[in-house]
Amino acid sequence: MHSDNEALDAERLLTAAIDGRLPDERGRFGPFGGRYIPETLVPAFERLEAGVKKYLHDEEFQREFRNELVDWVGRPTALTHAPTLSARWGCDVWLKREDLAHTGAHKINNAIGQALLAKRLGARHIIAETGAGQHGVASAAACARVGLPCTVYMGAVDMERQSPNVDRMRRLGADVVAVTSGDATLRAAIDEAMRAWVSDPDGIYYLLGSAVGPHPYPWLVRELQSVIGREAREQMLARAGALPDAVFACVGGGSNAIGLFYPLLADKDTLLIGVEAGGRGSGLGDNSATLATGKPGVLQGSYTMILQDNDGQVQETHSISAGLDYSGVGPEHALLQAVGRVSYIMATDSEALEALSELCETEGILTALETAHAFAAAKKWAGKNPGKRILIGNSGRGDKDMPTLTQYPVGVSQHAAS
Repeated sequence: MHSDNEALDAERLLTAAIDGRLPDERGRFGPFGGRYIPETLVPAFERLEAGVKKYLHDEEFQREFRNELVDWVGRPTALTHAPTLSARWGCDVWLKREDLAHTGAHKINNAIGQALLAKRLGARHIIAETGAGQHGVASAAACARVGLPCTVYMGAVDMERQSPNVDRMRRLGADVVAVTSGDATLRAAIDEAMRAWVSDPDGIYYLLGSAVGPHPYPWLVRELQSVIGREAREQMLARAGALPDAVFACVGGGSNAIGLFYPLLADKDTLLIGVEAGGRGSGLGDNSATLATGKPGVLQGSYTMILQDNDGQVQETHSISAGLDYSGVGPEHALLQAVGRVSYIMATDSEALEALSELCETEGILTALETAHAFAAAKKWAGKNPGKRILIGNSGRGDKDMPTLTQYPVGVSQHAAS
């Protein structure tokens, strides 16, 4: 599969990543990635890969994609300075506001791009999976935009804790299918979507929501989401006069993080920090911190870091945020950790809740529970690095999380009590 030298040649692999030469022709990011799929799906994936290579960087496709991002999605999204957080944390804090994009999160960038691609490939029906529901909402909206029917597979557990998004998907015309198998969360939803695709690989287009899975999905999603980092880099130089010293993004599958990080890989003076769900503790099954605590293996068509026991059995996960509740992670993130370009750390459920409350009360922004993990980690880092410039990827808004948040009483913050 790969040599030990390949896995350890960090400088060469990082240079290849920065230069855009990864994934390679085998769909690998160094030792990670690839395509591990049933034989029945090989023609569909080969057709998808050929279509991506033909259309993705085609001038006409890019023009249509950019027009949709501007006129329908509402890009560029804002770069917001956070004056109160800056004063409290002792750092210059900036937010890249993907929560202001149409449908409320970064997911729409990928959804409309893949929906446009599906139409070019002659698809008759689009299917998608979702955890937090934001990708499901984005897929439903994108399918309505391009005029294709949409079916969204969602774990029964996630449907209960993300009920507002379930209703939004249905109102946007999607058929939402509850998945009760396995852990009834995102991993199970992906499995069910894959099974549906096998039933009609020619007529169905699978609109995968994160930078995970078999090649070419990690590459395709990264390319569509990199608009986040390109905008943020340009905006930081224009508004702050310099690039950030550190950039934070939450990581589940990793699409918002790779979209923000990828255009900044070459800026080696900028620290890139991904924040995973530390859940309720460090034990297996108590968190979703794949990169911090996982081991390499194959999950849902890709060789990457996964949460598994000593017998190689993939484990169920826990996070207060549905969008981070996943046993694997995108293979490019696994590479970036291996070569030392990106650091991956954890924030717990309680830390995320506290960070969400602080952001609400100081800046008037109700962020998603996923994103709150990035804020929690950024605050800790700021305490040890005063005076630095911080950029946080505000990947989505928290309206969808109200069913969960209502279970936790609103506390009186220290600054409000003082």
